[in-house]
Amino acid sequence: MILTTTSRIEGMRILQYHDIVIGEAIVGANVFRDYFASIRDIVGGRSAAYEKAMNQARRLAFRDLMETAASLGANAVIGVDIDYEVITKRGSMLLVSISGTAVSVVAGTEADTPLHA
Repeated sequence: MILTTTSRIEGMRILQYHDIVIGEAIVGANVFRDYFASIRDIVGGRSAAYEKAMNQARRLAFRDLMETAASLGANAVIGVDIDYEVITKRGSMLLVSISGTAVSVVAGTEADTPLHA
């Protein structure tokens, strides 16, 4: 599965636009992670626990996006956009939402295809 943030893929021709696809994942942060992250905020530094949670959520959301695109018969997703949202007042839940357009592509360019086939 090809994934790109651009609206086209260099050297590839789009045969079919299938649909907009979305992959989402919500991960929760536990009390201990919140506590140690708040200490890190005070003394400075990165929170490895939160980074791990964000990476996990992003991987799950990408997997969801690719599975949805593949179920439509697509072999690529163009115009990929990734959004992160903290949900709940205490910031203990993280939502990762990834969207794009599922397409079918082949090697070549538009110039490779005759106007009247």
